[in-house]
Amino acid sequence: MKYRLIQKANPLEPETKRKWYASPVKSGTINNYQLSKGIAGKSSLTRGAVMNVLENMIDEIPRYLIEGYSVNLNNFGTLRLSLSSEGASSPEKFTADHIKNMRVVFTPSPELRKTLQSVHFEQTGDTDA
Repeated sequence: MKYRLIQKANPLEPETKRKWYASPVKSGTINNYQLSKGIAGKSSLTRGAVMNVLENMIDEIPRYLIEGYSVNLNNFGTLRLSLSSEGASSPEKFTADHIKNMRVVFTPSPELRKTLQSVHFEQTGDTDA
């Protein structure tokens, strides 16, 4: 994995000297078409069949999350919803309006974590000050 160096200040100590940190270099974006082509090349399924499965999976995951399920994608990881809300002085005073943010939390599987631990890092010549 390629990375570049960027210089940042510590937001908790803005007066201290800025330090250099690693930032991943984005190679681009892979879309469903490209993903389905790669998967089809490793299986007996056609690209269209794989694309159909991916599109249906993308339709189904939000439905299950909204219904309160965690979605376990086996060796990839698990998706779940998380809420942030303002507090109320009593349960009777709490309303849905107190909910301020909802986000999807991804927890990688042990297999994915192990794979990512073996990543080789390579610095590019780019730096951002």
